[in-house]
Amino acid sequence: MRKILFTFICALFAMTSFAQQEQQYTQFMYNKLSYNPGYAGSHETACVTGIIRNQWLGLEGAPNTQILSFNMPILNQRVGIGANITRHTIGISQKLTLDAVYSYRIRMATGTLGLGVQASVRYFNNNFADSRLVSTVPIALDNSISATARSKYVPNFGAGAYFSNERFYVGASIPRLLNNNIDFNETGTILSEEKLHGYIMTGYLFDLSDNVSFKPQALLKFAANSPFDADVNASFIFNKRYIAGLTYRLGGSSTSAAGESVDLMVGAQISNHIFFGLSYDITLSEIKDYSNGSIEGVVRYCIGKSEGEDIVNPRFF
Repeated sequence: MRKILFTFICALFAMTSFAQQEQQYTQFMYNKLSYNPGYAGSHETACVTGIIRNQWLGLEGAPNTQILSFNMPILNQRVGIGANITRHTIGISQKLTLDAVYSYRIRMATGTLGLGVQASVRYFNNNFADSRLVSTVPIALDNSISATARSKYVPNFGAGAYFSNERFYVGASIPRLLNNNIDFNETGTILSEEKLHGYIMTGYLFDLSDNVSFKPQALLKFAANSPFDADVNASFIFNKRYIAGLTYRLGGSSTSAAGESVDLMVGAQISNHIFFGLSYDITLSEIKDYSNGSIEGVVRYCIGKSEGEDIVNPRFF
């Protein structure tokens, strides 16, 4: 049964190579640099963020993602710099990504606009010798399938804009602009390539009382040859330190109108410098029959300055 499910995941990955290729993050509001290079330098100090995501728990070969992100302002807040290191695995495939980010920040009457660019390089590796792969006929008899692990490096670049003030943020970006060939086929026929992914993010902070704030926010996702996708979140902030929220994710499959998932989120500013967040996705699509949902954890450490009540500010959320 495990091998059957593993083969199913590999087939699913092959189908989605023509649609959404980028990994999902439930706590996207703490991981904006992965989506938008214009966000670099939005914090008033240097911050390091780590995220671990295990998707579709209990399903062998399911997606797993780890990311380490850093960004800081320099030159009197006029410039932001940053970097992301991401590892993503699914089935027999592994993808490592390194992003280097630069943002020029323009102070405006109502907030700050960051115009960002990024350069990236990706390492793709498919282990066709994985013992978990099964077939109705011996794989060794199919000349189109390699008998060993295959890998390649792919460069790319992207751009984005991010505006924020004390209550509102909005951003738009295309992190990777080139449709690179990511196929391992040696015949010259391109079966798989990177597709453009565009993102729009926004959020607004409402004060409900002295101790309670409400923050709706959304991440809209666009990809070539793929249906529209989005994460819509509603979060409450208590005593400017504790966060509880709920997210609904569209998508899922072409045969299910329920969407992809409903996601539960909690977070806390556990010290002046450290924030911790945790989310659990309740799967709504057909894959719920084979998995136990998805879990994601985030830790952020900001250096040299106490965040304190700034947790409610879009720069820190």
